[in-house]
Amino acid sequence: VQLQASGGGLAQPGGSLRLSCRASGFDLDYHGIGWFREAPGKEREGVSCISSSSGSTSYADSVQGRFTISRDRAKNLVYLQMNSLKPEDTAVYYCATDFETDPCAVVRGMKRYYAMDYWGRGTLVTVSS
Repeated sequence: VQLQASGGGLAQPGGSLRLSCRASGFDLDYHGIGWFREAPGKEREGVSCISSSSGSTSYADSVQGRFTISRDRAKNLVYLQMNSLKPEDTAVYYCATDFETDPCAVVRGMKRYYAMDYWGRGTLVTVSS
């Protein structure tokens, strides 16, 4: 199982970035993907997720209406489109999955982030003018 996140960088407040998570070694039809972020001095938090079979999505309140998660099952890719970026979105972003716990359970606050067994290397997002 491998997850590879990419697409981070520097954006101005109000700008946009699109993150990509490439999954290998498992099928997105059977396992959901979550996006998480960790800002300096803060605990890692769930940002968004997409469930496996239904494709239902969830978002943290802080990004609702600004971020959109989507997936391309043919390419085993999951995207996080981030619009209207704010300085407080600055963090290292990770994608993660688990074969027993739905990542959406973490994003919805029912589980802690360390319930996820598989993590990609993070990608840094910096929002600054």
